[in-house]
Amino acid sequence: MAKGKDVRVTVILECTSCVRNGVNGVSRGISRYITQKNRHKTPNRLELRKFCPHCYKYTIHGEIKK
Repeated sequence: MAKGKDVRVTVILECTSCVRNGVNGVSRGISRYITQKNRHKTPNRLELRKFCPHCYKYTIHGEIKK
């Protein structure tokens, strides 16, 4: 049986270079990925290198709040 909170949670990864450069000033045009992480093994924010179709290169995608 599950105890309280789930161990694996769904997180959203967003391109950090698009956010810094301010593509369109709104969330449209920012590359986002959805993945899961283990809350107990990785308590900090997740950062992965993913392909951004708006930057046309591999960039760091960081975890954002829902």
